[in-house]
Amino acid sequence: MSTALSRILPKSLRADGTIIPVVRLQGAIMSGGSPLRQHLSLASSAGLLEKAFSYRKSPAVAIAINSPGGSPVQSRLIYKRIRDLAEEKKKRVFVFVEDVAASGGYLIALAGDEIIADPSSIVGSIGVVSAGFGFQEMIKKIGVERRIHTAGQNKAILDPFQPEKKEDIERLKSIQLDVHETFIQLVKERRGAKLADDDELFTGAFWAGERGRALGLVDDIGDMRGFLRQRYGDKTSLKLVSQPRSLFGRRMTLFGADQASEMAASAAAGLLSAAEEQALWRRFGL
Repeated sequence: MSTALSRILPKSLRADGTIIPVVRLQGAIMSGGSPLRQHLSLASSAGLLEKAFSYRKSPAVAIAINSPGGSPVQSRLIYKRIRDLAEEKKKRVFVFVEDVAASGGYLIALAGDEIIADPSSIVGSIGVVSAGFGFQEMIKKIGVERRIHTAGQNKAILDPFQPEKKEDIERLKSIQLDVHETFIQLVKERRGAKLADDDELFTGAFWAGERGRALGLVDDIGDMRGFLRQRYGDKTSLKLVSQPRSLFGRRMTLFGADQASEMAASAAAGLLSAAEEQALWRRFGL
């Protein structure tokens, strides 16, 4: 290709280097969201993934992940979408762990043909957790009576305003074990013989990047730019894939009259959501 023509063509169409599209998956994994807070979910990431895998001449897609986990369902849906696109488009997937890829975040990382972490990244936490609060003593003190009526004896299990029951906890733990086993099988399927024989591997424990590599949870230690240039050559460039933004559309979201009540409701609900998200991050010292 002539130098003159090379200057005219968009960078993505030039033949003088390899373009690797990059998708960033950031945050706690939860369904839904609000105008004030957007969580990581299939709905929030599907468009980015589709766009990244649409680069016909790119041999691979790079995914940067930074997530403490969250919904096992959304985690698996994102994982499945990445693997489906990789097989359909015949591209390799490189996952790069930033601060943390733990629990559901690590489940998504399993979609990578190779997982690369920073030495100080946190990886693992292959387990299942459910958390909540008990308010039954508080409502007694303020003189509130809890009234709940059900058709079906198990419709109100683990109600936070009533004392915990042994049978309810056993039912929850049974579900957790099923979900945990699904997670374990996926790790074994994707990591196979790379996994070390370590009793702590599936206990919910987590480790820094170097130890994660020794355990077989990650393949290499490094950074995205350096790793991909070493793999595809010094002329390799990275193309960040982002959601299209409309300035007019953003103004409508912020100031439209039909958004006012939704924004007010979201602000209240978002406080609890933010607390839950912070609790996920703080488990890993972040």
